[in-house]
Amino acid sequence: MQVCIHRGTQEIGGSCVELRAGGKSILLDLGLPLDAERGEEVPLPAVSGLVDRDPNFLGVVLSHPHQDHWGLMPDMREGVPVFLGEAAHGILKEAAFFGAGEYGLSPEGYLEDGVAFDIGPFRITPFLNDHSAYDAYSLLVEAGGKRLFYTGDFRSHGRKGGLFQKLLRSPPGDIDTLLIEGTLVAPDGDHRLVGPTEIEVEEQLVRTFSEAPAAVLVAMSAQNIDRLVSVYRACKRTERTLIVDLYAASVAAATGRSSIPQLGFPDYRIWLPCWQRVRVKESEEFERVNSLGAARVFPEDFAKLSTRAVFLFRTSMARELEKAGCLGDATLVWSMWAGYLRPPHDGAISSFLKRHEMEPVLHHSSGHAGIDDIKALVSAMKPGRVVPIHTFGADQFEKLLTGVAQVDTQADGAWWRV
Repeated sequence: MQVCIHRGTQEIGGSCVELRAGGKSILLDLGLPLDAERGEEVPLPAVSGLVDRDPNFLGVVLSHPHQDHWGLMPDMREGVPVFLGEAAHGILKEAAFFGAGEYGLSPEGYLEDGVAFDIGPFRITPFLNDHSAYDAYSLLVEAGGKRLFYTGDFRSHGRKGGLFQKLLRSPPGDIDTLLIEGTLVAPDGDHRLVGPTEIEVEEQLVRTFSEAPAAVLVAMSAQNIDRLVSVYRACKRTERTLIVDLYAASVAAATGRSSIPQLGFPDYRIWLPCWQRVRVKESEEFERVNSLGAARVFPEDFAKLSTRAVFLFRTSMARELEKAGCLGDATLVWSMWAGYLRPPHDGAISSFLKRHEMEPVLHHSSGHAGIDDIKALVSAMKPGRVVPIHTFGADQFEKLLTGVAQVDTQADGAWWRV
């Protein structure tokens, strides 16, 4: 089995790994670089079959629905076979409806935890993992008598941390190459911390919600389902009502899990910002609104509800919430990467905070593996070698894993054998 990491050996995001065996090839992920500007045209990697038809190219296997792993897939030619989790497919479809990136893909098959399947000469076994993206997988790929394990993005401190412990107890054996993410591994050795666990984030939210004198705005990704659960549980514990927009509600419902907060849950209300009302009208998908029933809430109700309300918040909602008169003495919880509060990313949120003389309260947990998790996984798997990906700190791995495993750093675009 031959491998080429087209992007990811020296950056976080834009992941794309090509595998070849028996004259056939597949891709693991096809991501958009994190530093790509909105609307920027990023060329597809030089993979035969992505643009022109090539019968030897068998498709793309998507590890999870974060744009830095799937964002270039809409630029492929039509008809490329795609494999991903069923819930991930649903989430991406809903996000596309609301304009959060193009999608429009019809999967060839769905990934299921522990269920192996074949794509030509490749046998692939997905391992459901703990990550801030819902329905995320690591992938064991077998071909030509070799075994490669691609971690995708993973962690141990989310609500599904037991999956990581399960993997440590019963790892797949005889791994020739472990292709492992290193998001938190820093090139200068000052490695980033994972921060609190998701359970600890919930406790932080409970304290903030209890102490807040009025409405609370939680700035977070609607696709961070673990965080949605934490926010809702904190609302229940502090007798507050969670108010989400239709986009966030639709993403939660797309998980297909009745345990995820969604329509029908107590103290869970849904509103439609103006642009979402326009989107529903233009698409004529009126059932999206008609199905809400008594759970729908309107901006004119916000002032009355605000003293006990928690809003999932994005800066695009700011003007409507201001007009509704519900932001007096409001508290803003920042539940994303703190870097988005700093230049050059902070324009809209900084203006909002200044207008309302707010200081954001940071309650967030990393979606990625810390140094201890990386060492634990390598020790459990005992691979023939470790190849870092999704990291700026590949050169740090040899030091981190001294006496634990052989590290083999690679370069983007280079072909090598498992």
